[in-house]
Amino acid sequence: MEKILYVIGLVCMAWVIYDVWSKDRYDNLGKIIWTIAAIFFNILTAIVYAIFGRR
Repeated sequence: MEKILYVIGLVCMAWVIYDVWSKDRYDNLGKIIWTIAAIFFNILTAIVYAIFGRR
């Protein structure tokens, strides 16, 4: 079960980081903040980003 959560966390982190840096929605500070949040709180950040971040 731990390995599955680890893989899900990595996928969520990669998705948020890719989506933030590939679009021109945020300035550099916003991109850095989303990236740091995705690294430390990967699944939670992906949920928050899906709800609020993708305008």
